[in-house]
Amino acid sequence: MLLAALYLLIVGAMFLFQRSLLYYPVPHQAGIAREAVSFKNDGLTLHGWVLNQGKSKALIYFGGNAEAIQNNIVDFESMFKNHTVYLIHYRGYGKSEGNPTETGLFSDALAIYDVLAPQYQAISIMGRSLGSGVAVYLASKRQTEKLILLTPYDSIAEVAQHHYPFLPARYVARDRFESFRYAAEITAPVLMVTAEMDRVVPKEHALKLREYFKATEVEYHMIHSATHNDVTGYPVYQNLVSEFMD
Repeated sequence: MLLAALYLLIVGAMFLFQRSLLYYPVPHQAGIAREAVSFKNDGLTLHGWVLNQGKSKALIYFGGNAEAIQNNIVDFESMFKNHTVYLIHYRGYGKSEGNPTETGLFSDALAIYDVLAPQYQAISIMGRSLGSGVAVYLASKRQTEKLILLTPYDSIAEVAQHHYPFLPARYVARDRFESFRYAAEITAPVLMVTAEMDRVVPKEHALKLREYFKATEVEYHMIHSATHNDVTGYPVYQNLVSEFMD
């Protein structure tokens, strides 16, 4: 009886505090020597930076959890030299207002896209880890030229179940980010990159997601020896992205 009560207590705590386990907002970093940009949605202001201004095509980047997206600036200016790039903090991250939720992040992604679409000939989308779920959702709802997914997953709920096998994580998750539900609607070419030694989002979840893309081709690559956090430091990753975009 005591063990059952303890188990229920743990499950209840997981349900109540799950968003603090899922989201790790990063602080604002001042002094970034790039053009700042902001968008408004749901009465909130979202902040970030714009790179390579003046291009006819754009790319919107959705970062990983706890990722300082500004650390991508130098690499992205080279990797996406033919695109104007938008790095925007999620609500509750950096200088952006509000608190992160799945519904909120999806709404913000649509709002950002809709502001940018009239300004460019085409828009591509990139998402890393947590952001891959936002990217897949957006690409299923808006016209997308190309879609890049770095260490993606089929569902955050399933990833949580992997990490907590003795808890009903898949059943109590409120922010589920079920990319598999949206993949079949995507017609843009997809580049999917995983890390061989990923312990945060095991590559098996990306392989499951790949099976749900029915209306497009998926170019899949696994970076050998890479982990979830260091995969972007491998030249092969940067070359794959550059070649895919070119």
